[in-house]
Amino acid sequence: METPEPRLTSLAHGGGCGCKIAPGLLREMLAATPQTASFADLMVGTETSDDAAVWRLNDRQALVATTDFFMPVVDDPFDFGRIAATNALSDVYAMGGTPILALALVGMPINVLSTQTIGRILAGGASICAEAGVPIAGGHSIDSVEPIYGLVALGLVDPEQVLTNRGARPGDVLILTKALGVGVLSAAFKQGRLDAAGYAAMIASTTRLNTLGARLAGRAGVHAVTDVTGFGLLGHALEMARGAEATVQITAEAAPMLAGVETLLAQGVRTGASGRNWDSYGEAVEGLEAGSVRDLLTDPQTSGGLLIACAAEAADALLALAHAEGFDRAAVVGRVVAGPARVRVA
Repeated sequence: METPEPRLTSLAHGGGCGCKIAPGLLREMLAATPQTASFADLMVGTETSDDAAVWRLNDRQALVATTDFFMPVVDDPFDFGRIAATNALSDVYAMGGTPILALALVGMPINVLSTQTIGRILAGGASICAEAGVPIAGGHSIDSVEPIYGLVALGLVDPEQVLTNRGARPGDVLILTKALGVGVLSAAFKQGRLDAAGYAAMIASTTRLNTLGARLAGRAGVHAVTDVTGFGLLGHALEMARGAEATVQITAEAAPMLAGVETLLAQGVRTGASGRNWDSYGEAVEGLEAGSVRDLLTDPQTSGGLLIACAAEAADALLALAHAEGFDRAAVVGRVVAGPARVRVA
């Protein structure tokens, strides 16, 4: 009699972008990393904690290069592959690029999971890459204690139209393109407390490609873009504030939430990564006390939306574009004001 395979999420100590090393610890680790400014064609490196590296190829093309991988956030292998691939490609879109190629990163406990299950994970990732119009042209695999899947993603962008997280300026409006709460929903899923509607909302959000980013490259009024992932809205907003040397003000009540998140927050559902995020950057955030609002704004977003800083006069048109592209929960969630490089929650 065959032993049934374990749940994917039971094989991992964390899931999705909640697996990320806490931002404070990551900054300490990277402090000793040699700076890359001496490479003339490296347009974006590690100095600004941006979403991807960008290398100038010629006057018309720059290469966007990134990698992202994590452990399962759901048990369905096909969905896990789809979510991981969507998340990896997001960094290319966040730089204004168009993906051209992907390589798979695969670490699997081969004595625990069947080749059929692993194959479904790979098929899920391939399906998202096909949707993005790119091949998975190779990769690397290892026998791992925990299941890990992700991509190296490469894309192209005009060197004059590269989007970064450091161009915001006082007076800008902040637009978030996806609703928050993926971490809360994934925590509820692991606890067996997530209903079918909540699961459907989580999958729909985490498998929606951030193709809007490629449409923003070169668009008038767009000053900075980043994708909101493991550090939560506050963490990625803080990176934008530091890049702009200005204060980012978040309007908490304007932040959209996925279906069921508000109820789960009220019941105390949250991820451990939310607390680690706050411990890492809470001293740079004003106006926020412990509670469900803080849990939401620090919630790690697996395959989250784009955070866009744009001129106030461009906001309505950008919102209309986002809605037309299928990001129906896109909303204005704050603004950039003169002040120290901090986040203020109003």
